[in-house]
Amino acid sequence: MREFAYVLTLASAFVPPALAAETQDIGVIELRQYTLHAGQRDVLIELFEREFVESQEAYPMRLIGLFRDLDQPDRFVWLRGFANMSTRAQALSGFYGSPAWKEHRDAANATMIDSDNVLLLRPLNAETGFQDAPLPAGDAANRGRGVVEARLLYARSGLAPERVQAAVEALDDVLLKAGGTRLAVLVSESAANNFPRLPVREGEHVLAWFAALPDEAARTRLRESLAGSPAWIRAEAALTEGAPRAPEALRLAPTARSRLPSARAGH
Repeated sequence: MREFAYVLTLASAFVPPALAAETQDIGVIELRQYTLHAGQRDVLIELFEREFVESQEAYPMRLIGLFRDLDQPDRFVWLRGFANMSTRAQALSGFYGSPAWKEHRDAANATMIDSDNVLLLRPLNAETGFQDAPLPAGDAANRGRGVVEARLLYARSGLAPERVQAAVEALDDVLLKAGGTRLAVLVSESAANNFPRLPVREGEHVLAWFAALPDEAARTRLRESLAGSPAWIRAEAALTEGAPRAPEALRLAPTARSRLPSARAGH
């Protein structure tokens, strides 16, 4: 998986260099998609934002984004980052042994049907990680935040660099015309899960692309344009040919305490 040493040309231009320096230490990212019992998503989000934000960041980890899946009312999606795999093991061991987790874990787990849909990812290169943003306060208003579009593309075996390049350039080209901002381009982290208490989906070959758009109208423009883009249609088909999973398009809305997208994203 370390073949991605090249720098994307068109795609890399979307990342402000000043911000890239702030998050260059985030080398490992978990994409966590939880399936919850009916009607329990807001219960979990309220608990999570009250008890599990600062308590996790007391350890060397960063909560990048917290989201409602707009197409699945019982799905909670979130991202957290670590400097590297060694730091991940240390941070998770600390948090999941902490008083905060022990006190509230039963209430959190009671909302969940499945918490094992987890991908372990890393930035495609030094310029494609998530930008940093301030952590909203506990009473933050959730206005002017926009929406997030995530595309997960699965390959049959290794992610061929030229196919990744074509897919990201096609996505970024349409995104720019739709008025959005690319947030990150990630690929599978090939290292073995070093905190087996929390399962992850291992052995998969994933390209994950995240973008912020100002509103649903802009997201609709993006999706319509992608559906009519020959470059995107060719690139997606080439990358995912024979893959064990179909591509996924996630329609995500940030919760009140999600760092991303920030209020300025997509504007």
